[in-house]
Amino acid sequence: MKKTIATALALMLSVHTTAMSAIDTGQNDKIILPDMGDSSGTLITPEEEKEFGEAFFRSLHSQIDINQDAEIQEYIQTLGNKLAANSDKPEQPFHFFVVMENDINAFAGPGGYIGVNSGLILNTEAESELASVIAHEIGHVTQRHLYRAAEAAGRLSIPTMAATLAAILLGMQSASMGQAAIMAIQAGSVQFQINFTRENEEEADRVGMQTLANSHFDPRSMPTFFEKLQQYTRYSGQDVPEFLRTHPVTASRISDTRGRAETYPYKQYLDSMSYQLTKAKIRVLTNAIDDKQTLTYFQTRLSQGTPDQREVAKYGMGLILLKMQKYSDAERILRELEQQSPKQPQYATALARIALESKDFETALVRYKKLAENYPGNDAVALEYINCLLKVRKPELAKQSIAKLSERTQKLPIYWQLLAQTYSDLKQPAESHRYLAEYYYAMGQTQDAILQIKLAQKSKGLTFITSSILNERLHYFQTQQIEARLNHR
Repeated sequence: MKKTIATALALMLSVHTTAMSAIDTGQNDKIILPDMGDSSGTLITPEEEKEFGEAFFRSLHSQIDINQDAEIQEYIQTLGNKLAANSDKPEQPFHFFVVMENDINAFAGPGGYIGVNSGLILNTEAESELASVIAHEIGHVTQRHLYRAAEAAGRLSIPTMAATLAAILLGMQSASMGQAAIMAIQAGSVQFQINFTRENEEEADRVGMQTLANSHFDPRSMPTFFEKLQQYTRYSGQDVPEFLRTHPVTASRISDTRGRAETYPYKQYLDSMSYQLTKAKIRVLTNAIDDKQTLTYFQTRLSQGTPDQREVAKYGMGLILLKMQKYSDAERILRELEQQSPKQPQYATALARIALESKDFETALVRYKKLAENYPGNDAVALEYINCLLKVRKPELAKQSIAKLSERTQKLPIYWQLLAQTYSDLKQPAESHRYLAEYYYAMGQTQDAILQIKLAQKSKGLTFITSSILNERLHYFQTQQIEARLNHR
């Protein structure tokens, strides 16, 4: 068993990139791969690809910690959208998200779902370095490496394939979780080997660098970040970043990317404040050991670097003081920042959050309302405002604000969670259970979704339309559950 697990762990990698083939493991186990389509996209329809991506994302939610902070999500999606719009396939839909893990890693799954670990973001020293990683992952998606690799293989159901790919990703985050995932895969007679090819990586580098340049980021940041990761490995011994395990970087590959980068004219590239503030917030949120140490980290940077960097250090101090429930100190620091940079929504949002968490609900409501008026269309602000409205028992206003959220945000689990809470406060249990079911389904918890639908069906005074919707969703959830069980026998 140890040998099997060790071999499988060595083969695990991000689910985006690679050539897949049926092989013999040497233990009479044939590796069966899914038929997801060919390189021209003729064997998988856009609708199937969309469904596959959504199923994959649901499976991830049930197994790893995906960021739920609205400001962080807004930043990574905005950055990803900018790069995707300047890729070789700007019409390709993408969804970008942050995984709250300290490991240095990034990956792309089916349907344009691209995840970046918080550890990778914190280890970048420039926004162009982060952009270079995302551009590389976009390249894997637009060149259809995942699909091209499985042209001649057998076919699996979408839920099973999505869950299995998510299990492979889970194995990369933790050896113990990976062991459980491998055993589950073996129990279902579904095993995978995903082989990186030099051609895939070089192609993703090439198209990624073009995307980077087209988006006005520094092309030289790609080889620079590769070199940095290699140096990190050299100094940390056996602690190899997962990104290097799944994206093998050789001296020749660094040389190739550097040579390609040098063909672009040199100029300075400034980091956006959103990038710097997002890094500071991630540092606060991922600190689970010593808040005082994090506070010291920001304090030592108050007199270092550029004015923007000192401003970011001050913001980090305000956030960690808020986390430590030192509300008056946090209020003072963030008030100074807001007066200094009144057009930076992060400062005003943090001030509103201070009022909310200190239970000064009247002040919180005034601040969030002003934020929503000043930043219409900003879903990060809207989500914070909706949360405040629910806490101050104004569900009707919350319902109106939820209806204005973008289509992109309406696909996130938090959307269904807020709807469920809103209808619960409005004393409409059937609707509350119905939307809570959608939340659980989005989080990969199908059994809990079924339970919520059944609770909704027991509510009094159901209309014909509501009953029909509940029956349809119950049938859909049960079918998904049965299909998954059959494929794991």
